[in-house]
Formats: sequence, structure tokens, C-alpha cells
Amino acid sequence: MGSQWQTSNLSSTYLEGIRTAIPFADEHMNLMMRIVRAWTPEVGRFLDLGCGDGVLGRALQQSFPNAEAVFVDFSDPMIEAARRNIGPGTRARIVKADFSDPAWLADLGTDTRFDLIVSGFAIHHLPDVRKRQLYSEIFRLLKSGSVFLNMEHVSSATPRIEALHDDLYVDSLYRYHRTTDPEITKMQVAAKFYYRPDRIENILAPVELQCEWLRRIGFVDVDCFFKVFELALFGGRKP
Repeated sequence: MGSQWQTSNLSSTYLEGIRTAIPFADEHMNLMMRIVRAWTPEVGRFLDLGCGDGVLGRALQQSFPNAEAVFVDFSDPMIEAARRNIGPGTRARIVKADFSDPAWLADLGTDTRFDLIVSGFAIHHLPDVRKRQLYSEIFRLLKSGSVFLNMEHVSSATPRIEALHDDLYVDSLYRYHRTTDPEITKMQVAAKFYYRPDRIENILAPVELQCEWLRRIGFVDVDCFFKVFELALFGGRKP
């Protein structure tokens, strides 16, 4: 796909700063785990799509230590980071696959359905047509009664709210970087945030529209469970 995420430079920037400073990330993670335990108390097999640094999937492994885990990403630096975070001795398979194209299903290479599929800030860069197609593919990969949950960067209703979200993110990044570099200025942090290479790849869609896509595909109990500006957790169950 020729993505900036394929470069070690951007991946390192993400892993060392942006990912760690996502506002309300802990609250998103906590709520996701609560929903998973409420809907699928026994998870035998889960898929972490766009696993990034592997933190989300690792949390699921800790909650469900006997579950078989499959981690998918298309960026070599991200896959290596996930491998470090996952650690040895776990029931985990790591797959390199570019889910911007339906061919990723062949790379996934499985006929076994999943009890749970999660994604963490990995789908937002896809065009709307591909998002809907990917959600349909996810639906087919789930067992009946199983769950898809997506922590995602979504679009704001107005430019003013988008600006407020960016201010929130810059403040969070600034606090994070100050812990290791007390001399850094907020202006320096903001410049890196606003001019980072991946901004041109963000193709954001409203969370309300994406929830409607899930309903049309066949998901039930679809909801947006958490949203602060452009940061949302949404998903549903396969009946």
C-alpha cells in the first residue's frame, strides 16, 4: 500500500510517543475488557487486527491466558514491537498481512472462526469503501454470538471540534514528553504532531456512520461505547 507506516522512522515515532500518549487510552482499554467479559466470558480464540505494538492483544492474553491469539499487522517495525510485547511461551501466531486489500484473508490462512476480533487505531486510514468491506470480512470471521470491538480515530462533526481534539492530543503528548525531556517546548511537540507524515493517510469517518455500516452488515447490539472528540470505541455482536 506504500504506507508511511511501513517506514521504521514513523513506526518508531508512533511507538515511542504518539501511541503512549493517546488521551483516555487506559479508559478505552478498561471498557473494552469489561464489554468482552460481559459478552464473551469464555474466549478460546481471538484476532488482534492491526496489532501495532501488541499492547491490546497482550491485555487480552492476560485476561484469557488459555486463548489462542492471532496478531495481524502490515508493518515490519510494528510486528517486531508486538513480538517483544507478547513475549515467548504464549499461544500466539503473528501474521504479516495488508488488510487494506481483501487478499489479507489468504495471508491469514485459517478456516477456524474467532470468538473475538479487536482492532486498536488501525482501520481509520482506509477509504470508506474498504472500511465497509473489511467490516464484512470481519463479520464472516466471527463465530455466531461473537464480538467485534474497534478502538478508533473517527471524524469530528465540525472543524472546531477537530481543532479541540488536536489540542487535547498535543497537551497529552506534551505531558508525556516532559517526563523524559523537561526542556522540550509545547510548540516543538505541536510541530511534530501537526506535520507528522501519517496525517495525509487519515481518512476518517463518523462513528455514527460506521455503526450504521455494522448494522447493515448484520451485527447486533451495535453501539458507540466511548467517545471523546475523535477517539471512539464501538462494535457489535454477530447473531
